[in-house]
Amino acid sequence: MSELSPPEIAANLACVRDRIAAAARQAGREPQDVTLVAVSKTHPAAAVAAALAAGQHVFGENRVQEAATKFAALRPAHPGLRLHVIGGLQTNKVREAVRVADVIETLDRPRLADALEDAIRREGRTPDLLVQVNVGDEAQKSGIPRAEADAFIAACKARFGTALVGLMCIPPLDADPAPHFAWLADRAARHGLKIVSMGMSADYETAIAHGATHVRVGSAIFGSRP
Repeated sequence: MSELSPPEIAANLACVRDRIAAAARQAGREPQDVTLVAVSKTHPAAAVAAALAAGQHVFGENRVQEAATKFAALRPAHPGLRLHVIGGLQTNKVREAVRVADVIETLDRPRLADALEDAIRREGRTPDLLVQVNVGDEAQKSGIPRAEADAFIAACKARFGTALVGLMCIPPLDADPAPHFAWLADRAARHGLKIVSMGMSADYETAIAHGATHVRVGSAIFGSRP
């Protein structure tokens, strides 16, 4: 499938922003309380540039190397750009992730916490961190299991302090996402964490209704992944 043109990306962004604003108002919230993370994984730098030109400054990438390559040339002209790593993170990619990311959303196991602490010390740079919870306890998905979430979140707060800012989840594909979203928002509130990253192209309005502060939207903006 061919990449969308800049006007198409701009139009899609405007549509998604309008839907976010409507969902926020419907939930009795302010539209500015919901941040759109435009998921640009597998799309070229030209697509990101088109979104930047349309006023989008927060992006999500799955692979650290792809993110590093794609955004290095764009950052100098766009100092407000914010890059979120939203894919599962291998320990051997952690130093590069700490180097390039403003936010890492996928802190999901003690060994990764160890690697992040070491990389932050070595790089002298501390991105914001989110704990990813496997809200559906699915064997094939990343994330700390529900039963272990409270203890892990508390341990990460003790270790990383104010750098731990929130929680992230991807609910089961074949289930109603609403209870999972409600559970995650409640957990974030219990731990005093301000960011709740949940909801993607198919369900972000439901996520906003249940307290999402960040929604991760890719295909509705950039089209199908090539």
